[in-house]
Amino acid sequence: MADNKFNFTDNRLSKIKPVLSNSRAYFYDAQTPGLRLQVTSNGMLTFQFQARSKQHQKTVTRTIGRYPATSIREAREQAAKLLVEVNSGIDVEESARSIREEETLGTMFERFIEEHSKPHKRTWKEDLSRYRLYIEAPLGNKRISWFTPERVRKWHRQITEQSSQRHDGSISKATANHALKLLSVVFNTMRPGHPNPCSGVKKFRETSRDRFLKPEEIGRFFEALNHPDAPEDFRAYVMLSLFTGARRNNVLAMRWNDIDLKQGVWVVPAEASKNGQAMTVPLVTEAVELLRRRRAKTSSLFVLASPLSKTGHLVEPKRAWKTLLRRAGLQDVKIHDLRRTLGSYMTISGSNTVAVGKALGHKSLQSTAVYARMHTDPVKAGMQTAVALMQRLAEEPGCEVIDLMKAVGRK
Repeated sequence: MADNKFNFTDNRLSKIKPVLSNSRAYFYDAQTPGLRLQVTSNGMLTFQFQARSKQHQKTVTRTIGRYPATSIREAREQAAKLLVEVNSGIDVEESARSIREEETLGTMFERFIEEHSKPHKRTWKEDLSRYRLYIEAPLGNKRISWFTPERVRKWHRQITEQSSQRHDGSISKATANHALKLLSVVFNTMRPGHPNPCSGVKKFRETSRDRFLKPEEIGRFFEALNHPDAPEDFRAYVMLSLFTGARRNNVLAMRWNDIDLKQGVWVVPAEASKNGQAMTVPLVTEAVELLRRRRAKTSSLFVLASPLSKTGHLVEPKRAWKTLLRRAGLQDVKIHDLRRTLGSYMTISGSNTVAVGKALGHKSLQSTAVYARMHTDPVKAGMQTAVALMQRLAEEPGCEVIDLMKAVGRK
């Protein structure tokens, strides 16, 4: 057996030395026909496939991948497939050129945003944000033919192994599922009639989140929020989130033109609403007072103005939120949980599910008609009672909830 032909093993390949400058050396696998290893002067090892094509009357060569990023097993599998293609009359060099000219997921996603997401989806910015956070770095430069269900499955799993930027711990299974759904929609939309590599990739089973600020936590939360070092804009953001139950992005982008302080209502425009419809949010007394104080100090378009921000308004204050939780001694609380907290205390105070759904802007086939007929007064009353209950709990943390409910007028 020639010195340059042997059974490839990790042990044998690890002993191969770089060759002289400006030259190449080649070693051939004794186990797999057509598989060879190219070695350069800088010690780079690259798997290649080389075979004689009888149909095309030429020797064809195609790069498989660098070792050890490409394992010996993967190289053998690829070489075996390429040999079948060559024997079937396929020009593997030409197919390689086609792949190099093929668009990447990144370019396809750009077309998806411009041609589909922006014209048809109010939430297109969420698509863009989700792509940049979870898809672009690992997959954006991959050619479309690279994607297989197995590779998508591996990427989907690895998302949950990454550290979360918003809270302690790893990225949630729900977030990974949302990213998988977006990737699947991109392939279905931009490549109709082609196999979708996301097909067959199962979503993670999700556990419904029910976290809210419990009665024994309310006092610590308000005390930490009122700490002298807490930024004023951050404090206002948190209080408005809690008192309105509105979604994070809506509160951050709240505009004075959409607020009627005299009537005590805030209208979230249709273009900013997740439901695609204008949403009227009742403003409890505490929210109105907070807004009046801020209105007297600013002439900005936004309630939470931020001249240094590209949007012109406050962006999600992640660091300040972490500091707040640390001061309050709270764990596993997200800003979105403030929305659930208002709904929970409305329920505790006696509000029915329709009023809670109306307050939080929920939309469902069963309740839409009821919402349309329901006046905002009872909704506002339920929100006001819930806020009063939370504030009394903050002032008297040792009291039972039922006693405080009586104190605020609900039995």
